[in-house]
Amino acid sequence: MDSTTRSKIELLINSKPIFVFMKGNKLMPQCGFSNNVVQILNSLGMSFDTFDVLSDMEIREGIKEYSNWPTIPQVYVKGEFIGGSDILISMYNSGELKEKLEVALAS
Repeated sequence: MDSTTRSKIELLINSKPIFVFMKGNKLMPQCGFSNNVVQILNSLGMSFDTFDVLSDMEIREGIKEYSNWPTIPQVYVKGEFIGGSDILISMYNSGELKEKLEVALAS
């Protein structure tokens, strides 16, 4: 990944406390996994922003390298990579996600 792509990714991640790289956007997810993430964050009443990886191939491939995680969506909280759809579902079901988001957003 070149430094320009890395800078774009870091700028996006740090633009909002909760940031999601996904297929589509939060109003119109373009895959079921991305939709899962949007539904979970909406159900928790969290404000978040998204980037549609389908609109930029460099970001789409770069975010996988940046996080060392092969799939999309990817969720970041205060710059920290949290995980993808399956991890968010698991954290949501255990109650860990709500607690983590509340603590992160309060600090």
